[in-house]
Amino acid sequence: MLLDDELPGLTYLRMLCEQIPNVEVVKAFNDSEKFIEALPELDYNLCILDIEMPKLSGLQVAKLIKDKPVIFTTAYKDYAAEAFDLNAIDYVQKPLQKERFERAIAKAIKVIGSDKEKQYAQFNTDKGKAVLLFDEIMYITSSETDKRDKVVYLENEQRLTLKNINYEQLLSILPFNKFCRVNKKDVIALKTVQFYSHEEISTKLFTKNKEVIKLALNDTYRAEFKSKL
Repeated sequence: MLLDDELPGLTYLRMLCEQIPNVEVVKAFNDSEKFIEALPELDYNLCILDIEMPKLSGLQVAKLIKDKPVIFTTAYKDYAAEAFDLNAIDYVQKPLQKERFERAIAKAIKVIGSDKEKQYAQFNTDKGKAVLLFDEIMYITSSETDKRDKVVYLENEQRLTLKNINYEQLLSILPFNKFCRVNKKDVIALKTVQFYSHEEISTKLFTKNKEVIKLALNDTYRAEFKSKL
């Protein structure tokens, strides 16, 4: 479902959606009130909403459809924190770039398809609230500036700081069979492991200097690590 009060923007948004496999535009609206009126009669999985609109803003519309995932599109940066407070899948700035928009849709498809096992969680980060897919996470380590925070390393060499969360809370959220704590300051995604010895893990990750990232494997966590692996 698409909602954007500007017709050129709505037309471009529909065109982008039609170029992505497995995505079907059920209906497109340029009026937020008509959008709300039509929702009960329509079968859809995802809403893509503009934020700045007359009558009802995209944020107000999202509050009325809490049971469906949302991607926000907007020309303004000011709404990011509030958007993620509404469990938004993503927040994409205009003008929409095809590659960036496709990443948002791919993320939404994974979230929508996660009925059997939850594949994502929302975290408070240094950039506001964010929905992270577990498959994106490579490893997590304690922040060097504040031990209450954790730095999460994502695919494509991205990283985020998770604010004020301890490892007990973190491990209760992450899938048990996909992640393991290996020492006092590191949690690793098992898919990241390349080799391991009695005391050290070589990962599939590299530093900026192209050196393999290696993590200590402590006695306390070794048995659990080996059984999960």
